[in-house]
Amino acid sequence: MNFDYSDKVKDLQEKLGEFMDEHIFPHEQTYRDQLDKNDRFSSYPQIIDELKQKAKEQGLWNLFLPESEYGGGLTNVEYAPLCEMMGRSSIGPEVFNCAAPDTGNMEVLVRYGTEEHKDKWLLPLLNGEIRSCFSMTEPEVASSDATNIQASIIRDGDEYVVNGTKWWSSGAGDPRCKIAIVMGKNDPNAAKHKQQSMILVPLDTPGVTIKRTLNVFGYDHAPHGHAEIEYKDVRVPASNMLLGEGRGFEIAQGRLGPGRIHHCMRTIGAAERALEILCKRVQERTAFGKKLAEQGVIQEWIAEARINIEQTRLLTLKAAYMMDTVGNKEAKTEIAMIKVVAPNMALEIIDHAIQALGAAGVSQDYPLAASWANIRTLRLADGPDEVHKRAIARQELKKYQ
Repeated sequence: MNFDYSDKVKDLQEKLGEFMDEHIFPHEQTYRDQLDKNDRFSSYPQIIDELKQKAKEQGLWNLFLPESEYGGGLTNVEYAPLCEMMGRSSIGPEVFNCAAPDTGNMEVLVRYGTEEHKDKWLLPLLNGEIRSCFSMTEPEVASSDATNIQASIIRDGDEYVVNGTKWWSSGAGDPRCKIAIVMGKNDPNAAKHKQQSMILVPLDTPGVTIKRTLNVFGYDHAPHGHAEIEYKDVRVPASNMLLGEGRGFEIAQGRLGPGRIHHCMRTIGAAERALEILCKRVQERTAFGKKLAEQGVIQEWIAEARINIEQTRLLTLKAAYMMDTVGNKEAKTEIAMIKVVAPNMALEIIDHAIQALGAAGVSQDYPLAASWANIRTLRLADGPDEVHKRAIARQELKKYQ
């Protein structure tokens, strides 16, 4: 495995780094200021459209799609350092059209969508004109086991009828969110992993009701939001079915692999930014007669942070390399490992940064508290730690059977 960056990637790193310094970091506060104070989900900050246009003009757009006529043509290994840089800011991924859940949904449409699906939904998503959500998790069942899903997708002539309640449909609070990929059961009597399907449901379809948006440790993540959605007798054309009945798990495997590793790449970026904030702050503050940077415990935190970031980055690159060379299915154990390691690594570094900054660390003056809250969700999203550890253990035990 050779993880040296190509000249193409180095050029993109330089351009992306300059863009982050010049346009992203200085406008994080602008983004917050432009959110509607009365209804934070009624509109979105206009600074995003301005920055998107600049990103398009500089060729920093849709970099996440590997081996595709629609994207940047980068491999997963090539995309990793760029995704990491975007992850240093909460608004960065959206500006480059590389934000979840849109990236995963676009990959689904590229791989499994019909030409009609691509024309109607993929192209507007690729152009950054609309946004999307993924409706899988349900409030009434333990959705870490997706076979528990109870929402129904039943054929009725030339239509499918969708019924069920979903929550944590991230992105559905945004007024630009126009399409949902919904996972539900179409045949409860089929084999265990052939009961589920995925179908495209426009959010303006009669019977679709966004009941509320859910907070994450008090953060509403407006205008993105994490919605609870009721689908009641929702009728969509039969042509909206993705790939075919009973193939929901097959689609999920194709979608969640890249989605999981992208989260890990962005998480490394967030950890790097937390370490940078820590290192700068501790050289400016004095306690008990010497700079915080001279305190042994602080130096230990810094050393451990650098070690853990480097280890995590290497495991991420290994998983990306395997995805590129042997495919997502063969790389499933490496993807599971990095999905466990990355959030836990970042949470510890962010926590130490907050501790070093004291009260400032939990305030809105620094991105640390919001970053911690966001990354803590990644120990649940796309499968909780325990499920991934279970899969890793089973693969390890197979070696000795």
